[in-house]
Amino acid sequence: MILSAQCPKRILVIGTSFLAVAGVLCLMNMSWVDGADAVQGAKYSLSKRTTIRDCGLWKRSTENVTWQPDRVAVIICDVWDYHHSINAVRRLDEMLPTMNALVAKMRSAGSLVIHAPSDCMPHYAEHSARLRAVSVPRKDLPHQIASWNCRLEREHSAIYPLDQSDGGEDDDPEEHKEWSAKLSSLGRNPSLPWAAQNPAIEIDSNQDYISDRGDEVWAILKHHQIEHVVMIGVHTNMCVLGRPFGLRQLVNQGMDVVLVRDLTDCMYNPKRWPYVDHYSGNDLMIAYVENVVCPTITSDQIVGGTPVAFMDDSRVKKDLSPHQIDKPEGRNPAWELIAWKTIASDWLDPSIKKDGSDGVKNPKTARLRCSLRVLPSAFDKPVVLTHPRIQKAWLNGRSLPISSRPAGPKGLELRREFTFGNDDANVLVIELDCSNQSQIPVVQETLMSPILFVGDRGMPLGGDWQWKREPTDADTNLALPAKFALPPAIFYSVDAI
Repeated sequence: MILSAQCPKRILVIGTSFLAVAGVLCLMNMSWVDGADAVQGAKYSLSKRTTIRDCGLWKRSTENVTWQPDRVAVIICDVWDYHHSINAVRRLDEMLPTMNALVAKMRSAGSLVIHAPSDCMPHYAEHSARLRAVSVPRKDLPHQIASWNCRLEREHSAIYPLDQSDGGEDDDPEEHKEWSAKLSSLGRNPSLPWAAQNPAIEIDSNQDYISDRGDEVWAILKHHQIEHVVMIGVHTNMCVLGRPFGLRQLVNQGMDVVLVRDLTDCMYNPKRWPYVDHYSGNDLMIAYVENVVCPTITSDQIVGGTPVAFMDDSRVKKDLSPHQIDKPEGRNPAWELIAWKTIASDWLDPSIKKDGSDGVKNPKTARLRCSLRVLPSAFDKPVVLTHPRIQKAWLNGRSLPISSRPAGPKGLELRREFTFGNDDANVLVIELDCSNQSQIPVVQETLMSPILFVGDRGMPLGGDWQWKREPTDADTNLALPAKFALPPAIFYSVDAI
C-alpha cells in the first residue's frame, strides 16, 4: 500500500503499508476463531439489505439467504496500487485488511475469486491467474457484455444522489499537489497512476482469476456455474456500478449480486451537491444502490468481527438512510438545487421558456447535456443532430460543424474523431435558442426533441437531459469521461438505430 491511514495527513509513505499488512495477518488469523460460517462444506448465511422510499421516508428491509460457497464468486473491483486522490488512498488503506480477510475466507470455503484491477492487465500478462482467465471458453455471450453499463432501466426514474461531475476528489489542495508530485517522482501519471492491484490483496496463483474484461468475467462465472456474486472495491458511484464486470452489468444479466457496503467507497466532493460530508455522501450512494441496483451486506457476515468504520467519520450516527442526513447549514431551502437540473422527458421543460417560481429571468439561451454512446460502425454513414432551436453543440468539448453533406438531414455533424472511440460514453452539450424572437411555435417546440440521424434513420433523444440557466464555455465538457461523471438517467445509446 502507498499510504498508511494512521500517518499524519501531510506525511506520505511510499512502499507497502505496515498497517495494511499487519492488519491482514491479524484478521486472517482471527477469522478462523470467531465462529463465522464460511468454512469448507458449510454455507453462507447472509442478511441482504434493500432500501425503498415510502411516503417521503426511506425504509430498509432485510432478507436472510443461504448460499452454497461453491456457487459464489467474489469480485475485487479496482483495488489499485495507487490512486490520484490521496484521501481515496487513505480510506482504501483502512479497508484493505478486511478486504483480504474476506477474500481469503471465501477462497478457503470453496468460492471463486476474481481480481479485477482495470487497466492493469499488462502487469499480469504472464501471471497464471491471468492466463487462466484468458483460457476460459467464451461462448453464448450476452449482448454488450464487454461494455460499460451506464444505466439500468429502473434507474431512469430514480433520483441520482450525488454530483460527481468534478471527479469527486475531496483532497486538500496542498496535499493533493504534494501527492501528485510524489506520483510523478515514481514515474506514475498523477491522473492515472495505477499499474497493478494493491499488494495487500493476496492473489492465489493456483486457483484465482485476473481479468478486467466483462466477457471474460462472465465466461468465468458461467464456466464455474456461479449463481451469486459478492462485490467489493472502489469506487461505488463509478467503477463498481459501471464497469463491464460491475453491478449494473451483472444485475442486467440476471446474476444474484450483493455489494459489501463497508468494503467500498465513493468518489464524492462535499463542495458539490448535495453539499453533505463525504461519509454522508457515501451513505446516499449505498441507499441508491440498495433501492435500484442490488442489495448489500456487511463484511462481518462472512469474516466475523465488526464492519469497517472509517477513522475520519466523526458523525455520531453512521450508515444513515437519506432522510436521516442533515441538510447543510445555510442551504435551506435551496440546498436541493443543483447547477445542472434534470428536466423531464416532455420536451422541452416549460420552466426554460418562462420565468420560474425562483424569479430568475428567462434566459435567451440554455445549455443542455446528456451522455451519448455511438458505436464506431455508425460513422460509416453521416451522423447528424437536428432540432429547430439548436444554435451550437459540442461533443466532449469539441464544437460540432454544420453538416455539409449534400444528401440527408441538415444539422450539426458528429464526427468519429470527436468521440472516445469504441463504444465509450461521450458528453453531448447543446445550446438552444429560448428567446421570444424564435419563429418556432411553443407548442411545436414542446413536442419536439433533438433527433440524431445515422444516415436517413433517426433516433429521438426525447428522454431526460440536464440543463443550466447560466452556461459558460467550461460547460461544453466534463472533468472526466461521461461514464464516470453523469447521472444514469440521461444516457443514450445509438446502437439501437
